[in-house]
Amino acid sequence: MPVADGDPGARLRGRQVECGALDSLVATVRTGRSAVLVLRGEMGIGKTALLNHVRAGSAGCRPAGAVGIESETELPFGGLHQLCAPFLGHLGSLPASQRDTLGRAFGLITGASPDHLLVGPAVLSLLTEVAAKEPLICVVDDVQWLDDISLHTLVFVARNLRAERIGLVLAVREPSLEAEPAELAELPQLVVEPLSDNDAGALLESVVPGRLDERVRNRIVAETQGNPLALLEMPRGLTPAELAGGFARPDAYAWAGQIDLSFLRRVQALPSETQLMLLVAAAEPMGDVALLARAAELLEIDPSAASPAEAAGLITIGARVRFRHPGMRAAAYRVATAEARRDVHRALAEATAPDTDPDHRAWHLAGAATGPDEAVAVELERSAGRAQARGGVAAAAAFLERAAELTPDRTVRGARTMNAARAMYQAGGYESARELLAAATLGPMGEHRLAEAALLRGRILFASKSSGDAVPLLLAAARRLEPLDAGLSQEAYRDALNAALIADRVPHRIHLQEVATAMLAAPQGPSPARGDLLLRGLATMIVDGFAAGAPMVHKALAAFCAEELSAEEGLGWYPLAARMAFNVWDFHSSTVLSTRLVDLAREVGALSVLPSALLQLVSNRVLAGELDHADLLIAEAQIIGEATNSPYLTHYVSLVTEPWKGREKATLRAIDAMTLDAASQQGQQGKVLSSTQWAKAVLYNGLGRYGEAYAAAEEAGANLQELGLAIRSKIELVEAATRSGRPDRAAEAARQIDDMARASGTDWALGTSAVVRAQVSEGPEAEALYREAIERFGRTDVRITYARSHLLYGEWLRRENRRVDAREQLNIAHEVLSRIGVDGFAERARHELHATGASVRRRPEGAHAALTAQEAQVARLAADGMTNPEIGAQLFISPHTVEWHLRKIFAKLGIASRRQINDTLLDGTAAPA
Repeated sequence: MPVADGDPGARLRGRQVECGALDSLVATVRTGRSAVLVLRGEMGIGKTALLNHVRAGSAGCRPAGAVGIESETELPFGGLHQLCAPFLGHLGSLPASQRDTLGRAFGLITGASPDHLLVGPAVLSLLTEVAAKEPLICVVDDVQWLDDISLHTLVFVARNLRAERIGLVLAVREPSLEAEPAELAELPQLVVEPLSDNDAGALLESVVPGRLDERVRNRIVAETQGNPLALLEMPRGLTPAELAGGFARPDAYAWAGQIDLSFLRRVQALPSETQLMLLVAAAEPMGDVALLARAAELLEIDPSAASPAEAAGLITIGARVRFRHPGMRAAAYRVATAEARRDVHRALAEATAPDTDPDHRAWHLAGAATGPDEAVAVELERSAGRAQARGGVAAAAAFLERAAELTPDRTVRGARTMNAARAMYQAGGYESARELLAAATLGPMGEHRLAEAALLRGRILFASKSSGDAVPLLLAAARRLEPLDAGLSQEAYRDALNAALIADRVPHRIHLQEVATAMLAAPQGPSPARGDLLLRGLATMIVDGFAAGAPMVHKALAAFCAEELSAEEGLGWYPLAARMAFNVWDFHSSTVLSTRLVDLAREVGALSVLPSALLQLVSNRVLAGELDHADLLIAEAQIIGEATNSPYLTHYVSLVTEPWKGREKATLRAIDAMTLDAASQQGQQGKVLSSTQWAKAVLYNGLGRYGEAYAAAEEAGANLQELGLAIRSKIELVEAATRSGRPDRAAEAARQIDDMARASGTDWALGTSAVVRAQVSEGPEAEALYREAIERFGRTDVRITYARSHLLYGEWLRRENRRVDAREQLNIAHEVLSRIGVDGFAERARHELHATGASVRRRPEGAHAALTAQEAQVARLAADGMTNPEIGAQLFISPHTVEWHLRKIFAKLGIASRRQINDTLLDGTAAPA
């Protein structure tokens, strides 16, 4: 597109709008803000030229860049390493956890694979640190060929830029060669359109020496459809006679094919030794000049062989090897024979140091293989382990899949393919995992391997949201593994129970009862016994009733609380243990285990576990009356939910707090969103039904709309085998039924709760039993039960239930015409419920106090409601003494965004320093809205 070819600073013809948008982006960055733009367009439309325009026009800013390379798409962190390599000297300024994450990602230090979702915040912090000294302009070309980790990380960075003085321009080919993250399309976009006929003709004339026939000119303009690269490249592959006498191209080829053909022609026109040098450069994805020289020497290529290609503008060899266009790289590789490609890969493998870059060496060895080769397969398998340590299971899967392809022995090939399938499943590539698993089962497999395959098939199905269909597969795998591998069989039973618990209300062939029965019939699992005891306690509850299994669960919980578990074991068992603690009314164990789980998940960066762990702790903190703390945890869960593209969980966690606050619109919005999210996820409907109806029951009991609360509680608590919210819904049902004229139904539910509570025996359980029985009793018996409930709840940390008991007792006293006594109880209820933010029930207490003749003012909104959830999270962490980088690392935002939030917090709270935040939080004026 430039008027003067080869001058990146020249004016771009026909690109006034695009250049204006890019100039505006640079200007925005110079003013201290950040800006993002995604350039989209077909191959050759001029995206690279526009990126050069950004570089040329960003004086006073520090430039940075990366280019996606097609051959590197399966090598993790390649794009990020290009972008961040000049800035690695700034790693020392990052928080230790982020420094460690990037060190392991880029191979600077050894250690376990960093969680991919932690890399985004770390890269954001690194770029922010660089931009603190001078504005930073990052341009990334051919984004469609970036490795997945680099692509998702850059999207994360782009979505979280605020006031860091960073400009990010991403160029994406359309149509994209690979599926791209949906979030990429949500960024600001600029589609680079074809040139007008006038501009296209002028550009063509600028690169054609001599005469250009008018008819040829018009045809080239028409066939290239305003594509600048086609206009620049096509004439160069044609003779003057073709240009002057009529330009004929095969009609069967689209313009993209014509570009490829022109690239091929230009490569083929070079001397054979130059073609071989280009092939080496094309096969070496890192652009390593020293490696290129070593491989060329092994192939006996004269160093001057690259000169014709450089003179023709096809390649530049400086600090790095760069092709003029990725299509030229592809052409250089495509024109070569298979034998030449193998020779080049063999030379590159020999030239690559096995101690410093074993992965690329293994990859080149695979490229040099002429057929099955066990030695190369072994190298790839070893490389898979290194790749997983550095790039995670997705990288390992690529190496394992290639290793399997090169394995001569069918049995070994099947085992390696199975390992590749397992790695792909862990990486979330479920469709690829299914295909690999199908391939693995084609070869000879022993019984143990077949059973593993069955388990993996069930897990893939479960993970892809078909829990109902997964249940029979998981149960069959568990039974099949019993005589082969007791530990794996136990894991399969656990997965089957989890799937059945979620899908029990969805029609399918196997129900929860059958899974639990099979679990109880299975041999005892391996030591330690706490896991087996927990599973058997749960299964016994399902088969023989709550009372039969509760003692085993309590014993297992005591064992889990008594000893800190390793990261692997804790992340596997704490979620179920914390959930079961909640189910058996063991609030102490629930607090200990859910807190441990969140701390452990944060410590090791297990973002796949952390959102659900936060949900466990949110439920715990809500019952403890710490709704402000719960809101902070929800803000964290929502940030992670956005990072992990998990809107279902984000809406789910909102249902834990919104009903207690009496916010009908917010609750119903969350219910609608959650229901919509689950509609496309088979097997989730049962869980959605329980949670949404429980939320309605709590909401409408708080608002005093008991008929609606009863209908919701009846539906949510229909199947007590589900435990959890089914039990909580029964408690809500008693209150709603007694207030809506259904005493018999209330009495029946109270008896069910009493049976379970007595089996549990904790103060939380027995207090719950007392308060529901009080509601279906009369006279002195009712009063004694209310007092017992208040006393028992007072010995626990379950503050919401404690306050609600005072409310129910006060309402009963008012109905008994004991107004003075009623005021005492209702004042306690109103004060506690108002202070902790349970506004629906607090308003109910206020109305009851009015009915006794007391005058009560509504709780003022004030600054209390001024802070958003994320502002409250920032305020809390700042009050704890954390620095801006540390806050940013925990909340997945940049330090500049933290500073921006703090300025808003200071203004809203009327304070001037961090020291004042803690006092404001303590006096209750800064709770989140």
